[in-house]
Amino acid sequence: MTIYEKYGGEGTIAKVVDSFYDLVLADETVNHFFEHTDMEKQRRHQTKFISYALGGPNQYTGQAMAKVHEGMNLQPVHFDAILKHLRTALAHFGVEAADIEQAIAKVETLRDDIQYK
Repeated sequence: MTIYEKYGGEGTIAKVVDSFYDLVLADETVNHFFEHTDMEKQRRHQTKFISYALGGPNQYTGQAMAKVHEGMNLQPVHFDAILKHLRTALAHFGVEAADIEQAIAKVETLRDDIQYK
């Protein structure tokens, strides 16, 4: 069973993503990256991406991570803040620590595609 299935599929992931973005938008370290972002669209898009990353169906149709983050010059402090908020949001919805670390490990594989672009 995938993490996606274990915790209730896309409906639960959507709630996690909403919580995640509430944390991100309250964090001055990273919220400026979303000043001109359609957050409703971003939340839907991220739900599809996180669902896929956690073993759900591949519904992600976005661009490559390096392309999406081009020109943003994200630094390690920014990436680390995002991981912290994802951990917190997952824990808030009862995701077990081992499953959180598995999810974070998947997102961590994107670090080189996102930072310094």
